[in-house]
Amino acid sequence: MTKKIFYEKRGKRYYPVKEYDDELVHALPKGNHLIMCYPGGRSTLYNVDPDYASLIAAGRVARDVIAMALVKASEMRPKKTPLTPEQKQAWDNLKAAFGDDMYSLHIDSAHNVALAGLNALQKAAKELYSTHPSVQAALDHLMLLTKLTKE
Repeated sequence: MTKKIFYEKRGKRYYPVKEYDDELVHALPKGNHLIMCYPGGRSTLYNVDPDYASLIAAGRVARDVIAMALVKASEMRPKKTPLTPEQKQAWDNLKAAFGDDMYSLHIDSAHNVALAGLNALQKAAKELYSTHPSVQAALDHLMLLTKLTKE
């Protein structure tokens, strides 16, 4: 908890005039919120309704695309890239020698792997919505029904 008290000098004495609480300033109420940071500012939208229906639908449609994105993101590789042709040849020889028992030199974090999966999901959802207007209409209808039954 970071609290800071600001004082004002009156005569020879200092008097507290303001208190700054870092946790209180950045506290958010329960719910889903969208925070956007940009040069010179920040905006916060409170109680944004997450679009779970489209997430589930896109996930089912894009299962293979997501799996391939996760495989690519979690692929073992040397820490420093790009490789010289000699290093690439040596790396390919090492992979061939170890086969399925290849030991990791560097693997992305779980966060980056999950992010790759989410990016693939968003891309697949956009493609689905943009190519099939009936899917967008059905999703809009589902979201309306979800909101009405939620309350």
